[in-house]
Amino acid sequence: MSTPSWRRAVLKVGSALIAPDGNGCSAKYLLAIARFITQCREKGIDIVLVSSGSVAAGRSHFDFSHQNLPVPLKKAMAAVGQNEMMSNWSRFFDFPCAQVLLTHGDLGDRERYVSIKNTLDALLDNQILPIVNENDTVATDALRVGDNDNLAAMVATVVDADTLLICSDVDGLYDKDPTVFDDARRLPVVEEIDDSIFALAGPPRNAIATGGMRTKVEAAEKASSHGIDTYIVNGRDGDTFEQLLRGDNPGTLFCRHHSPLSNRKHWLRHTLKAQGAVVVDDGAAAALLEGGASLLSTGVTDVEGDFERGDAIIVKDGDKALAKGICQYSSWELNYLKGRHAGTINDEVGPDHPDEVIHRDNLMILEENYS
Repeated sequence: MSTPSWRRAVLKVGSALIAPDGNGCSAKYLLAIARFITQCREKGIDIVLVSSGSVAAGRSHFDFSHQNLPVPLKKAMAAVGQNEMMSNWSRFFDFPCAQVLLTHGDLGDRERYVSIKNTLDALLDNQILPIVNENDTVATDALRVGDNDNLAAMVATVVDADTLLICSDVDGLYDKDPTVFDDARRLPVVEEIDDSIFALAGPPRNAIATGGMRTKVEAAEKASSHGIDTYIVNGRDGDTFEQLLRGDNPGTLFCRHHSPLSNRKHWLRHTLKAQGAVVVDDGAAAALLEGGASLLSTGVTDVEGDFERGDAIIVKDGDKALAKGICQYSSWELNYLKGRHAGTINDEVGPDHPDEVIHRDNLMILEENYS
């Protein structure tokens, strides 16, 4: 009997599986998933679990009649529900579990990113199951990942996983909506994620979930570009996990890139949120795309948004996004320096200022032909 070839996998389980009625944790679908995790560990496969469900788990402790929950109430539900969700998982295992709560701000800061990696590696080295969730209690809009599909992809890159398993309530990605069309066909393998693949992903069908098929495809794009095979599978079907353990594909496999991005380039492109943008002239655009150059102030023609030193920004040629990088100047400084020759910066704003607006080492080309 064949077995999975994975060395380390991230398994994402959504709220619709943890709390199928939207009000408290349930073991209905989790027994098969927990058995799968245990069997993977017995085969020497490292597993990191990314689990939603804290808000749904905490709902039963609050008296509310309105459908649109205020943000503070959702955060309070997450605070009490996170403990229940962890307890619910822990009862299925005879090995220790660790709670890891993250925000986008944690992953977007390079020093904290490395710290998270070291912590997760230490947990796995000591046979402890990390259970990761977004820290909804403290996260603001600016610091939120927003859905655990994309969080799982980010975690997969942090721990250098070779496989990402996203459990859904459908069998995978279809060529049309299977709830509407009887002749809808599941796509067993997707070699490349392009606009046609994103067009197949519709809005979420389950009111409990924060994502939908689109966020799963986004997650697959993030993971595959880092050399990680990604599966979307049906977590409600216990046979799904038996097939995975046999080395079979019960859902949709998004194939890893054969020339993946480096860890730092992937972090720049897929983890950092852009806080603004600069528009550059044709000469600067050519220097970035063809010459492998840093971005200098002389090529900047316009500044968009309000950002600080160290923020990620988009570099644009007109309306087209060319690159993304870490800016060494704030937006108000660049509004003053744009178009000026790099050699005069110290004369303009004082000594010890870098010549580069974005250094090449902190720049990620977005255009496909140059990535």
